[in-house]
Amino acid sequence: MTSTLQLDHGSLVALCGNFNQGTYLGRIVNFLDSLAARGLRVGVERSFGSYLKEAEVPLPCEVIDLEEPAPDTALIISIGGDGAFLRAAQWCGRREIPILGVNTGHLGYLASSSADDTSILLDELMAGRLRTERRALLRLQGVEMPDGFWPYALNEVAITKEDTSSMINIHTAVDGDFLVDYLADGLIISTPTGSTAYNLSLGGPILQPTLDCVILTPSAPHTLTLCPIVVSGRSRIECCVSSRSPRYRISLDGRSFVSECGGKLLISEADFQIVTLRRPGDNFSATLRHKLHWGSR
Repeated sequence: MTSTLQLDHGSLVALCGNFNQGTYLGRIVNFLDSLAARGLRVGVERSFGSYLKEAEVPLPCEVIDLEEPAPDTALIISIGGDGAFLRAAQWCGRREIPILGVNTGHLGYLASSSADDTSILLDELMAGRLRTERRALLRLQGVEMPDGFWPYALNEVAITKEDTSSMINIHTAVDGDFLVDYLADGLIISTPTGSTAYNLSLGGPILQPTLDCVILTPSAPHTLTLCPIVVSGRSRIECCVSSRSPRYRISLDGRSFVSECGGKLLISEADFQIVTLRRPGDNFSATLRHKLHWGSR
């Protein structure tokens, strides 16, 4: 289900981004001025603000802490690539604040808006022409995590070997029913949003991002018949890892830690979603063609 976002005069917009903007710094200055000129209150995330100050970018706005966003935050704009967008998703958490990604990175699959036409983008935003789109996340349970670790993933949960000299065995069940033992380098459990990330590089299918399903894609499986499989998004996926090595690695959207073999991991759909914004004409098939050159000859 989609709707549109309408910002009012004085709405609070929070900015965050990566720390390698390079030639885009000048455009960020113009972008900040354009936001203020349209009557919006602007706050810059603390670490991003420190980076901009070191780069001698003037900040005509307040510096804010996105670990605890102000209750009246109407929108978060991530400036960078998909990594910046994923960090913004973590800050939003279950608050479901809409996120708009402006791409100053490489591919920019999640951060789909170009930094070259931010003036038009802001006009569309103020006119209420940007559509909201809800994206499911995965939740990890059943394993001890580092202090402060966010147990949710917008793209994927990756279970991979830590010792490069041996495979791992991932005993996997779906909704209590045994599925298979994955003897492989790892298993990628992906959302539809993450279908174009790690999953795609392993030969997994591309899915529409709003579908209610989850993909299980093995990495370098020992058995060639172990192809990717798609299950319901409501599924409860249980995994138990064993190996000659005592440890394996768990990664959620690239944030990783090492865990001891044994025990049982539970991966399920989160009880909240991330809200993204899409421009007019920015749709699933257009993104495939323009970003991934899908169908090009």
